[in-house]
Amino acid sequence: MSIYQKVLGDDFDRLHPMLQKRYQLQEGTPFVAHGVMHEIKGGPKWLLPLFYLGVYFKLLFPERGVDIPFTIKNTAYRSNQGESAVYWERIFYFDKKKRYFNARMSVDEDRGMVKDYLGEPSPLYSDLHFTVTNDGGLEITSLKQRLVLGKVEIPLPKFLQGLAQVRETYVEADEVYQISVHVHNPLIGRVFSYEGVFSYGE
Repeated sequence: MSIYQKVLGDDFDRLHPMLQKRYQLQEGTPFVAHGVMHEIKGGPKWLLPLFYLGVYFKLLFPERGVDIPFTIKNTAYRSNQGESAVYWERIFYFDKKKRYFNARMSVDEDRGMVKDYLGEPSPLYSDLHFTVTNDGGLEITSLKQRLVLGKVEIPLPKFLQGLAQVRETYVEADEVYQISVHVHNPLIGRVFSYEGVFSYGE
């Protein structure tokens, strides 16, 4: 049983069948897809140094644009602590540059949350809440976040957090997954966002 089945429980069966296929990850059988981000946007220009720093951590990047090719690979594995976990590798192709937005997720069954360590090495942790929508889509909302400094994790006040809203659906007419990600801050508004589509397969 994948970490997403564990956190959603019976609601997992309400997902569109293709989303069930996507999130019913088993060790040794990664989900691999390719697609196009119709548009990638950023926030205020004074945030650019943060995005350049994010390149080092495979978390953020300064490039923006339209019709950006990308790939996504989700791999279930067993962590060093013996937890079921999923490695997310997202690669965006800007001409000759490859930019990453990676993460490692596991589940806290007691709290009903997915634990998300963003980047490599991870500088940021976030609780994620998963919800199945009435139309069989998936919504993901980030909650409490912590700054990760080696083995020390420092809770971030809300005004310093980049809070994410993610929506994923399956469009049967086009046989594609549709994704939108919006990261915002309570004080400055949009930090980062992208919207696009992708299809299962190499």
